[in-house]
Amino acid sequence: MSFLKGKNVLLGVTGSIAAYKSILLLRLLKKEECNVKVILTKSALDFVTPLTFSTLSDNQTYVNFVDENEDEKSWNNHVELAEWANYFIIAPTTSSTLSKMVTGNADNLLVATYMSYKSKVFFAPAMDLEMFKDESNQKNIEILKNRGHYFIEPSSGYLASGMHGKGRLEEPEAIIEFFKNRIKKELVFYGKKILITAGPTYEMIDPVRFIGNFSSGKMGFSLAKKASELGATVFLISGPSNESIEGFDVEIIKVVSADEMNDKCVDVFPKVDICIMSAAVSDYKPENVNKEKIKKDDCPNLNLKLTSNKDIISDLVKIKNKNQKIIGFALETNNELKNAKSKLLRKKLDAIVMNSLNDKGAGFDFDTNQVTFITESKSTKFSLKSKDEISEEILSEIINL
Repeated sequence: MSFLKGKNVLLGVTGSIAAYKSILLLRLLKKEECNVKVILTKSALDFVTPLTFSTLSDNQTYVNFVDENEDEKSWNNHVELAEWANYFIIAPTTSSTLSKMVTGNADNLLVATYMSYKSKVFFAPAMDLEMFKDESNQKNIEILKNRGHYFIEPSSGYLASGMHGKGRLEEPEAIIEFFKNRIKKELVFYGKKILITAGPTYEMIDPVRFIGNFSSGKMGFSLAKKASELGATVFLISGPSNESIEGFDVEIIKVVSADEMNDKCVDVFPKVDICIMSAAVSDYKPENVNKEKIKKDDCPNLNLKLTSNKDIISDLVKIKNKNQKIIGFALETNNELKNAKSKLLRKKLDAIVMNSLNDKGAGFDFDTNQVTFITESKSTKFSLKSKDEISEEILSEIINL
């Protein structure tokens, strides 16, 4: 799943023969699961139609400040459009529109919306070779760049005039890559590598039986998805779980036992900046594993001798460097806060996330959770929310570390 899923994108299209490429750009934005609204200038209507953009975007296409219907006039509010948008792309951007953006000549809906938009705009010029090279256009481009807007440089090739040179609107695939790369660099976890553990572990008794717990993996998978959306490179080490990470840019490593999870964590941990241990790892395992299924008739009363599993966090703390952070999880049933703080200090963690089975709607197999984020200096309790929302709040606290 794209980190752009659900984001609102305004696409401005101006009067250039390259406007047809904006149809392809719209398709790519929809492929990224963006919500898209399109604003056309009146001159763009010489090359493309509102119906095409409305059909492909599943939204109204805007041209004028006022739409005249048979019975009444409706006002297209440029301020509301600007406030709706998370991102704004103007492609193609003609020489005329460049000038209006610089001077504030808001004589059309597109430029008025641009002036009401309070963030950075992506603009992709398209014009003939000599127009692009013209001193006034180059000056306008520099002014917009100095305002913090993103300049998508035109490519070279054959132009509508028949000349060959620089001025072609960049290809839609290249525009979308430029757009995604710039946004990703501004995400809070861009450049960070995060290891997350999830789910239960199963400790085998014989080939068909095991000791396990009720962990579904929902919390760990939610954390992995949200960290990926926030720009991180994510490694998810999961015990048996029915949860899916499909569509997200997350490397999943599947394990069964605590020993397998320990080995994978020790292998991956040196590569990461942050480690979030949300898995419900079995504390014990059978001392001996039967190679064949134990027959009930042969063993009506089964006594198992258990031995402790390795403490994964202890192994990680031994190889941790000063720049790495380890966040643990504590599922408690009594003296919750006291026990969680004790675990935080005893295991030398940077933070611990505590939740209690006594809280309604929290714990195993729920889609909701209620947790307290604890460091040595403070405790922050979150109200009952979806695990996706809780994941975002946990990651926000981790950023503050």
